[in-house]
Amino acid sequence: MSDLTRRQALKVGAAGAGGALLPLPWTAVARADSAAPPQVLAAGDLALWYDEGAGTDWLRALPIGNGRLGAMVFGNVDTERLQLNEDTVWAGGPHDPSNPRGAGALAEIRRLVNANQWTQAQDLINQTMMGNPGGQLAYQTVGNLRLAFGSASGASQYDRTLDLTTATVTTTYVLNGVRYQREVFASAPDQVVALRLTADRSGSISFTATFDSPQRTTVSSPDGSTIGLDGVSGTMEGITGAVRFLALANATVTGGSVSSSGGTLRVTNATSVVLLLSIGSSYVNYRNVGGDYGGIARQRLSAARGSSYDQLRSRHVADYQALFNRVSLDLGRTSAADQTTDVRIAQHNSVNDPQFSALLFQYGRYLLISSSRPGTQPANLQGIWNDSLTPSWDSKYTINANLPMNYWPANTTNLAECHNPVFAMINDLSVAGARTAQVQYGAGGWVTHHNTDAWRATAVVDGAFWGMWQTGGAWLATMIWDHYLFNGDIEFLRANYPAMKGAAQFFLNTLVTEPTLGYLVTNPSNSPELSHHANASVCAGPTMDNQILRDLFNGCARASEILNVDSTFRAQVRATRDRLPPMKIGSRGNIMEWLYDWVETEPNHRHISHLYGLAPSNQITKRGTPQLFEAARRTLALRGDDGTGWSLAWKINFWARMEEGKRAHDLIRYLATTARLAPNMFDLHPPFQIDGNFGATAGIAEMLLQSHAGELHILPALPPAWPSGRVAGLRGRGGHTVGITWSSGQATEILVRPDRAGTVRLRARILTGTVTVVDTGDGAAARVTRIESDLIEITVQAGRTYRVTSSGVATPTLEQSFSNVGITSDSFTSVGNFDGGGASLSAQALAQAGASPGGTVSRNGVTFRWPNVGSGVADNAIASGQSIGVTGTGSTLGFLLTGTYGAVSGTGTVVYADGTRQTFTLSTPDWYGGPHSGGTAAIVSAYQNRPNNQRQNTAACIYYVGVALQSKAVASVVLPNISARPATNVPTMHIFAIAIGG
Repeated sequence: MSDLTRRQALKVGAAGAGGALLPLPWTAVARADSAAPPQVLAAGDLALWYDEGAGTDWLRALPIGNGRLGAMVFGNVDTERLQLNEDTVWAGGPHDPSNPRGAGALAEIRRLVNANQWTQAQDLINQTMMGNPGGQLAYQTVGNLRLAFGSASGASQYDRTLDLTTATVTTTYVLNGVRYQREVFASAPDQVVALRLTADRSGSISFTATFDSPQRTTVSSPDGSTIGLDGVSGTMEGITGAVRFLALANATVTGGSVSSSGGTLRVTNATSVVLLLSIGSSYVNYRNVGGDYGGIARQRLSAARGSSYDQLRSRHVADYQALFNRVSLDLGRTSAADQTTDVRIAQHNSVNDPQFSALLFQYGRYLLISSSRPGTQPANLQGIWNDSLTPSWDSKYTINANLPMNYWPANTTNLAECHNPVFAMINDLSVAGARTAQVQYGAGGWVTHHNTDAWRATAVVDGAFWGMWQTGGAWLATMIWDHYLFNGDIEFLRANYPAMKGAAQFFLNTLVTEPTLGYLVTNPSNSPELSHHANASVCAGPTMDNQILRDLFNGCARASEILNVDSTFRAQVRATRDRLPPMKIGSRGNIMEWLYDWVETEPNHRHISHLYGLAPSNQITKRGTPQLFEAARRTLALRGDDGTGWSLAWKINFWARMEEGKRAHDLIRYLATTARLAPNMFDLHPPFQIDGNFGATAGIAEMLLQSHAGELHILPALPPAWPSGRVAGLRGRGGHTVGITWSSGQATEILVRPDRAGTVRLRARILTGTVTVVDTGDGAAARVTRIESDLIEITVQAGRTYRVTSSGVATPTLEQSFSNVGITSDSFTSVGNFDGGGASLSAQALAQAGASPGGTVSRNGVTFRWPNVGSGVADNAIASGQSIGVTGTGSTLGFLLTGTYGAVSGTGTVVYADGTRQTFTLSTPDWYGGPHSGGTAAIVSAYQNRPNNQRQNTAACIYYVGVALQSKAVASVVLPNISARPATNVPTMHIFAIAIGG
C-alpha cells in the first residue's frame, strides 16, 4: 500500500464514512460463566458469536456474501442495519489511463537509473510515465437497509452468530417476554439477500424499513410491499461516476400487514416476515456500463419471490456447503472456545486455544467463497465489504502483494472455482495492458503495474516511488500455471496460455542489459514500496522481478510444450530466463533484495518481496537450495516478526516453508491480537485489509501440507501447539486430495486420492519406518518405491484412495535434527547465525582445536563424531524437547554442547529399549570466552566469527557432559526443552554430538 494513498485515507477522519475503518483500541473481557450457545456447538465451533450487537462499529458487524452481493449485518435489538455492496459498483467509468509521453522518456529514465541517479529518474517518471489520472478509482458502497424496531430496553438472552457451516447470520434475544430471531444469508443460486424474522408470540413483529446511501440516490416505493434505492456511483480522479444501480427490498408477512409508500416499508403486527433484497448494476465489463440494472434487480427479486424461504435457504446451503465442506480441520478444543469470539481474540496469547486456529482457517475459506465466485469480480482489498465512498487504498486490487495473497488458499484449500474471477481479470488486463505496453514502452505483449481496479487500469499510479513496478501482470500470469499444476486441465491451460504468453512477450521486448553485471533486467522498476537509498525505490532488476520472471518464463515454456505450440517463443523465453540475474547471498548472509548489496532504509519493512522465491514460489527450498534456504532464514531474522496484518500472514507462509512449525504458529499468535484482528476477525493492516485473512488460511494449510517441491510433504511445519488433529480435503499440486490424522506430533494415517494415474511422492517423518500403502477400495497393496529415508513414491490410479500407514517409526537422529548454522568458514561468515545475532564458530579455529567435519573427538572415554557437514550448513540441534534417535549400550551417554546467552540447564530423558525412562539434568556454560566454571571444556576454539568475514579474538568453547546409564539398551533421548531457536538474549542450548561410551 502506498503511503500516498494511506495519507489520503487518513485524511477522511472520524467524521467520514471511512472513519469507521480507522483502528480504534478495543478490548473484551472473559466471562467466568461463559458457554458456547447450542447453535455454535452444533456447528462444531465453526462460528463467530457474540453476546451483544455491533452497535455502530462496522468492525463488529458480520459479513455475508454470494460473490456479487455483500452485506454487513449489525444485529442490534432496536435497529437492524444491513450495509450493502455490489461488486461492480465502483467510482468513475471506462477510461484509458495510458500516458503517451512514457515511451519517449524511457531511454533517459534508464540512463539515470544506470548512473545511480535514482531520485532524478523518479522525478522524470512522475513527469512522463504516470497514468492519466494519476490514481485509480475506488470500490464503493451501495448504501444501507435499516429496520427500525423501537426501544431495546429490557432485552436479554442475546446471541449473535455467524455460522460458517451454513453461511448464515442469526440474531436472537428476548424482549417483553417474546423470543425474537433474525436469520440472514446471501444466496448465490438465487442472487438475493434473504432475511427472515420470527417471534414465538403471534403478532409481535413490527418495524419500518428504509434505504439510505452516501451515493447520489433516490428512494421509491415501486409497489405496496417493496422499496427501492436508485443511484449512480461517485465521480473520482476527474472520471464521472457511471455505474447505475438499483436496490429493491420486498417484504412478505405471515399475520399482520405490510405497506410501502414514499420509500418506507411498514410491517405491523406480523408473526413472521421474509425480506428479500436484490441489487442490479449497469456494469457489464470494464468497457461497458450500459447494462439493464433495473431489469436485473426486478427479475432476480421476482424469481426469488416465487420460492418459499425454506426453498431459498435449502438451495443456498447446498450450494455453499458443496464448496465449504470439502475441507475439514480439527485441532482439538479447550474451554477457551466457550468465550465469545472477541474475547478469544483478546486473550489468545494468554490461553491454550487450538480451535481458534481452525476457526481462523475456515473463516478465510468462508470469506473467499463469499467474495469470489465464477462470473463475479475478484475479491478486492476488502473482499466485497466496504461502507465508504473513499475506502482506505480505494479498496481496489493491489498486485504487489495483496491480490495474489487473496487467492493463495484457493487451490490448497479446495476452492478452485473461487479462483476463476482472477483469470477473467487477467484476460481483461491482457487487453487493457497491451495498450499501456505499446503507448508507454513501445512494446508488444501486455503490462500491469502495482494496482488495478474495475476499469482494468494498468498504468503507473500513486507516484513513481510506489507505482513504478513492472511485474504486476507477470505475477498474476504465473498464477495461471500454478492453477494448472493443481488441476491438470489442458483446456484451462489452452484458454489462458495467450495471457501468459503476452505477459512474457512484454519482457522479451523490454528487458535491457545491466551495463556493469551484464544481466538482462527490468529498468525502471522497484522492490515494492521500499527505498534502497534515501527517498529512492526506483532501480534496475530487483530480486523479486527476477524471481517472478523466472517463474513466468518457466511456466510459458512448459505450457507451450504441453500444448505443442510456439517452439520459437519457447526457446526465446528459456534463453532470456538464463540471462536473468541469479539470487545472491549478501554480506549479512541474507538474500540480496537488489542487484547490489544495498541495505534497506527500513530494516523492519512490511514487504519482504525478495522472498517471493521462498513463498509463494519454489525457487528457494530446504533440500534443493540449502544455502539460499539458510540465507532466507537470515533475511527473515533481519526483517523481524512484527508487521502489518497481511505481512504477518505472509510470514506464516514463509516459516511454514522453512518447516518451522513453532515459528509459524508464533506468527499466528502475533496476528491473533486486538491490534491485528478486528472483533469480527477481519484482518487489520490496520485498517481492514482482507488479504491477511486469506494469507493466514493459506499459511495454516502450508503448515499441514506442502506440494511446491514436486512431492506431497505431510505435516512439514506442525507446531507443538497442535499435537493431535485431523485434516481432510487439502489439495496438492499434481492433482491430489489429501487427508492426514496425527497424534503426539506425528502422522498416524495419510489418505491420498489422485485425480490422475501415475506416481506420487510422499515425504513424512513416519515414512522412515515400515510403510504400508493400500487401496482403500479393495485393500490391494500399492507399489511403493523408497527414494530417501522419509520419501517414498507410490504408483496410483485416478480416483482411487490410498491409505498410508507406518510401523516401527524411526526417531530422527541428531544429524536429522540439525537446524542451526553454528560454524562458518572464515571467508564466508554471513551464512552463520549461531546465537541469533549473527555470530558463529570458525571452522578453521575448530579444526586447529581438533574438531574437523566427520572427524572424531574423544572425551572422558566417549568417542564422538563431529558433524560431517560443510561450513554454512546446519550443524547443531537446538534443545527444544525433541526426541533424538540414539541406540546402543554402555555406561555413559555423552554430549558435546554449549549455550548461548548464558549458562543453560534443563531436564532430559533417556528412553530405554524396554520402555523404561530415566531423567537427567543437562547443563552447560555459555560458549563465549572461557572455559567457564560449571562445565568440562571439550573443544576450545581460539577465536569467533562475525558477519562480513570479521574475526573476533575471543575464545569459544564446546563443553562435554556425561550421563551415567543403566546396563541396558538405549532407544532414544528426549532433549531438554530450552528454546525453539536462537535469538538475541534468549538462552539456548546447542547440541553438536551425542554418543554412548564406556
